[in-house]
Amino acid sequence: MSYTDTNEGKIAHAHDPRYGINVMIWITLLSLTVITIAVAGLDLGNYTLLVAMFIAAIKSGFVINYFMHIRFEDLLFKLFIAGVIMVLLVVFVLTALDVFLR
Repeated sequence: MSYTDTNEGKIAHAHDPRYGINVMIWITLLSLTVITIAVAGLDLGNYTLLVAMFIAAIKSGFVINYFMHIRFEDLLFKLFIAGVIMVLLVVFVLTALDVFLR
């Protein structure tokens, strides 16, 4: 009896690789990095860290969704990632409070 797996090709490549999108995301990440560096040079007072952390959160969202392919995962895994993001948000808030209350 021979075993034939009909999902063999689907498992290996569950999504269509589009290199144009990856290049655009990479350019976006580079642009956000330049913006982060520019913001660090501005005199925003206590808001400099807050703006830099906000930009970092946006960049991590791009990396998680596009380069780590979380867009193609099951709902349970996405909920796990949402929990991790909530913990990250708590760390951001505690860090911002430390800066603002000095």
